[in-house]
Amino acid sequence: MEARGPLARDDSLVIVDCALYVGGVRQEGRFDPATADAALGEPDRFVWIGLFEPTREEFATVRESFHLHELAVEDALKAHQRPKLEQYDDTLFMVLKTARYLEELEDVEFGEIQAFLGEGFLVHVRHGAASKLGAVRAQLEHREDLLQHGPSAVLYGIVDHVVDDYEPVVRGLENDINEVEREVFSRSGRSNPVERVYQLKRTVLELHDSLEPLLEPLQQLAVDRFKLVEDEMQEYFRDVADHLARLVDRVTQFRELLTSILAANLTQVGIQQNEDMRKISAWVAIAAVPTAIAGIYGMNFDSMPELRWDLGYPLILLFMFAICMFLYRRFKKSGWL
Repeated sequence: MEARGPLARDDSLVIVDCALYVGGVRQEGRFDPATADAALGEPDRFVWIGLFEPTREEFATVRESFHLHELAVEDALKAHQRPKLEQYDDTLFMVLKTARYLEELEDVEFGEIQAFLGEGFLVHVRHGAASKLGAVRAQLEHREDLLQHGPSAVLYGIVDHVVDDYEPVVRGLENDINEVEREVFSRSGRSNPVERVYQLKRTVLELHDSLEPLLEPLQQLAVDRFKLVEDEMQEYFRDVADHLARLVDRVTQFRELLTSILAANLTQVGIQQNEDMRKISAWVAIAAVPTAIAGIYGMNFDSMPELRWDLGYPLILLFMFAICMFLYRRFKKSGWL
């Protein structure tokens, strides 16, 4: 069937893909959400609809066709939610935070995916450029054995893809943290990477806030019994939950490591400041000797030996030089210079 209505405009990418699956096999053509009631009468068929940043008006047909709860729809349209899993009537609503690493900026771009899982359908709404789901659909359509488990298999595929996309983000941050760690503890160079450390720490905190809240929803899908999630799919969700737990542990270690790096950097700055103060004090002490002697001779007393002796000034200059060299060697030996 060809799609009709506000979601099927040729000049819009709001509805990315819309398909009917029977026995785990995709049917030809695009599914029309307006005919959902007639198409979902059989137990072995379901609909998978993917949308990208729809407006309220553009989402209206899907909401009416699948009887989505208004609170969940509001969350899906605003796209500023923490990862969560909620049940509205006969529909499960799940929020996922997506992430993409921007290496040139040493930053992470976040997005969001909201998934509506119901009897015979899965509707996902994607916000942001991270974690595009075209590849997920293509992979699952080659797994007829998995798609036979219905829309809960699609939810698994989406969640697994989002968690897998966290891996390069974590890896990129790990490389940046290793670089800044070497920079801080390097004996050569005197640059202060504190701004970079604070930037990485902010990014790590944001990533942790995206990963850690997702653990509980995945544990629920892996352990709790939901009418819409087949028992065979729980082990798949359990595998994703284990993967996510390992990533959360790594990100938590990043937070602790950056705190240690920042403390070490501040300690080095303090030590460097003390060394600078000692050097300044040593040079002031050296300069004080000729200054004092020159000040005394500047009084021009009649009894000054240089007034009646040609070698007076050279000897005084030699004397000042000798004292300065003596002080310089003593400060050098003690480590002040």
